[in-house]
Amino acid sequence: MKRASASVVKIGLIQTTCSAEPEANLEKTLALTERAARRGAQIICSPELFRTQYFCQSEDHENFKLAESIPGPSTNAFGKLAKKHRAVVIASLFEKRAAGVYHNTAAVMDADGSLLGIYRKMHIPDDPLYYEKFYFTPGDLGFRVWPTRYGKIGVLVCWDQWYPEAARLTALQGAQILFYPTAIGWHPGEKKKYGQSQHDAWEIIQRSHAVANGCYVAVPNRVGHEKLAGRGIEFWGQSFVAGTSGEILARAGACQEEVLIVPVDLARVDVTRTHWPFLRDRRIDAYGNLTQRFVD
Repeated sequence: MKRASASVVKIGLIQTTCSAEPEANLEKTLALTERAARRGAQIICSPELFRTQYFCQSEDHENFKLAESIPGPSTNAFGKLAKKHRAVVIASLFEKRAAGVYHNTAAVMDADGSLLGIYRKMHIPDDPLYYEKFYFTPGDLGFRVWPTRYGKIGVLVCWDQWYPEAARLTALQGAQILFYPTAIGWHPGEKKKYGQSQHDAWEIIQRSHAVANGCYVAVPNRVGHEKLAGRGIEFWGQSFVAGTSGEILARAGACQEEVLIVPVDLARVDVTRTHWPFLRDRRIDAYGNLTQRFVD
């Protein structure tokens, strides 16, 4: 029997619905994470803010009660699971940092159960039914990479996925896989006219990060229709993993819960970056204006 390469790592993406009960969501996501680990997943990622329904559909001070500390109950639970199965786990949480200071945060647990660190979402949207600026202070930790037991990973969160600067700055620190925990979907009234183009743009931009940086991109999204304001949001699922040339390696469905297990060969990162030497040919002397809001 042919043995698997030591450079092959199995990614696990959790695509799930979220109820109005935070504890039930936590227990379900823990169970799905354990299922992924038992199927061989070594790096497992939840969707964005899995403990709750997507409360940012409205501006309501009561929702701040949903936040938790890090370390806290969720990181403790996922840390135990990570240690039990020797898996790396990424959990997307609503962090209460201090009174009046809250973040949309991803916590990274290594395969020994330790909390390697956190990433605080840098780009905060403010759109109809996505009123995140009301809740989240922009991240202040910058873009980060962690050398986990199974490879170097970077974590960005949802709205960050539209920004090539975020992907690039994370990749420049050596990230072999970019994870994007996500909660994105359609406004039901817009789906017929704009739905396909909206989804295509979302997938294409993230596949382009894989191409431009020669790395893997892994995106777990939630599913289900959550109606907390207006007609709500129909989350479109379709979690996916893109290869180092932007090719789709696996994609989940648009409606159902799934645990997506995808093997990736980290040796391909070095091969791709050598044959497509975008990092070598960057004109770092000419990019100063990137720090400007707009160039007249």
